[in-house]
Amino acid sequence: MLTESDSRVQPEQPAPTARIPSDFRARAQAALKRSQDFLLAEQKPEGFWVGELLVDSTLVSDTIAYHHWNGKVDREWQRKAVHHIFAKQLPDGGWNIYQHGPSEVNATIKAYLALKLAGVSVKDARMLKAREVALHFGGVPRMNTFSKLYLALIGLYPWEHVPTIPCEVLLIGKWFHVNFWDMSNWSRGMLVPLAIINHFKPTRPVPVTLNELYPEGIHERDLALAPDPEKISLRNFFLWLDRVHKLAEWFAEHRIHPFRKTALKKCEKWMLERFEGSDGLAAIFPAMLNALIALKALGYADDHPQVVRAVQELKKLEHETAEDVRIEPCFSPVWDTAIVSICLRESGVPAEHPKLKRAAEWLIEKEIRFAGDWIHKNPAKVEPSGWVFEYNNKWNPDVDDTAMVLLALRLIPTDHPAKRDECFQRGLKWMMTFQCKDGGWAAFDKDCTKNILEKVPFADHNAMLDPECADITARILELVGYEKWDNANRQIHDAIDYVRRQQEADGSWYGRWGVNYIYGTWQVLRGMRALNLNMEEAWLQHGKVWLESVQREDGGWGERCNTYDDPVFKGQGPSTASQTAWAVMGLCAFDDPANPALQRGIEYLCRTQNADGSWTEDETTGTGFPKVFYLKYDMYRNAWPLLALATYQQIFDRAAAKKNGEAKR
Repeated sequence: MLTESDSRVQPEQPAPTARIPSDFRARAQAALKRSQDFLLAEQKPEGFWVGELLVDSTLVSDTIAYHHWNGKVDREWQRKAVHHIFAKQLPDGGWNIYQHGPSEVNATIKAYLALKLAGVSVKDARMLKAREVALHFGGVPRMNTFSKLYLALIGLYPWEHVPTIPCEVLLIGKWFHVNFWDMSNWSRGMLVPLAIINHFKPTRPVPVTLNELYPEGIHERDLALAPDPEKISLRNFFLWLDRVHKLAEWFAEHRIHPFRKTALKKCEKWMLERFEGSDGLAAIFPAMLNALIALKALGYADDHPQVVRAVQELKKLEHETAEDVRIEPCFSPVWDTAIVSICLRESGVPAEHPKLKRAAEWLIEKEIRFAGDWIHKNPAKVEPSGWVFEYNNKWNPDVDDTAMVLLALRLIPTDHPAKRDECFQRGLKWMMTFQCKDGGWAAFDKDCTKNILEKVPFADHNAMLDPECADITARILELVGYEKWDNANRQIHDAIDYVRRQQEADGSWYGRWGVNYIYGTWQVLRGMRALNLNMEEAWLQHGKVWLESVQREDGGWGERCNTYDDPVFKGQGPSTASQTAWAVMGLCAFDDPANPALQRGIEYLCRTQNADGSWTEDETTGTGFPKVFYLKYDMYRNAWPLLALATYQQIFDRAAAKKNGEAKR
């Protein structure tokens, strides 16, 4: 993110392709000022910003099921939860996993079950439609492993057909080719409590069934996981291994399993350790709910401090009104604060502004000076640092949040510049040690890419690995570009090479953490511009042409989560403020303020801005686990457009200064 004070020599750029209307910049500046005022007013007294993370109905559905398993149902709360679930039902009767997406089997059956548990009649017209959709998808047998495990807890699915998650996985040392630490950060947080649950199988039957959601009745062939048609395959090996685990479970139940007691204790200890310094296990809903069930399975009483705390942390995620209750998967204050700080500063808010200084100080205090779980994949001798997404989660700082925080801190000196500088350099050194073998960076771990783990029976949540990706890699290159690192540096050279290899044939880049190709392409082009690469190179021009080719008739850009299922849909979808902002910034990387596509994008942002300086957006543009879980970052619709307007203003000013300089000569 180049500021007006950046003194680097800019490469020669092509002459403007069209004349800029006389009032165009004035309207853009007015929109920028309204956006600044809106965001400044949104800051919390403590100095941070946080927007709500809006997700599908499954969190509320799972919580209803949990309360019935627990035997303590607040009827008034449940009434509101039922209202929320019905409000999310689609016209065809099913439930989706992202805004305006199609019905999905897990979300639909979870909602149907929750409503049935809450007493809604199966003869209700809405339930009949839901049942039809669920059967169309193949019913209960087509649900994923974690969904089936929740069903098993309430007696609606046989444990013998739920893939085993053995506690002993924590006993396998790093000397073994595939071990616990080769799983992604988020999978570890979900799987450890599930392994405890898998051991105890604390089934508490409920007075309902799901028999009507088995298309051909309940048959053994539908319950068991289908083997690979190939006789010899990794999947078949793991299915065979699962049968061995089932035999081991039998021995464990009869107290003759040689390692189970030790493994169970280690799982319990691991989980309790990670409660400390964290807003619940891994500070995210699935792990937090799993941990609460695991505590109860271990025999912890309801009034035990750990149980009380786990309940409280889950409760904090709820938004309850007079008629509705919805649940966030986690909180995003560090991420949001860093982004908004960058947007405000880049748009011209002085570095000395009290709200910016307060935000920087808040971010500095959130640095994690603790050697968390990352040390198992990254044993580099580096001083612990890093930032997380949430308020507190000391075990799991991540690369992407750290890069965003550093992009913010470099712009705001604070009242204690020496402290800020030390923090910045420590974080930068820490982050750079996470570069993977192929030159890219991932979210939490280093080289977490052993594909064999995707073949295990419980890996159908599409998140066993934490592969490096172009969007995070480009963000890091953006940062080191602003810090004037030499492009001949080995790490930068390898990272650029990685990014180039990730480019799609049509010129776009896949976006792992944002939807989708618009997100990835924007971040790569912005990162390469920060490195001061020649933006006339063919591969970069290819990315520009792709962005221009998917602009909508209204001047905006849009893309939906279905691009993760099939890239044929890339660049297609209703225009949104956040995705238009990303595309605008991608085009700004080419320093041509008169580019007609760029002007239409700016015009779209100005035209769609609300009177109070905000934007309205009704699409899901954030990615959790592709094909499985998505998020709508409510802060995105208001933050990214400001940065887009600011970036456009910067290239306009540079072009004007260059023109004036040439005129004087």
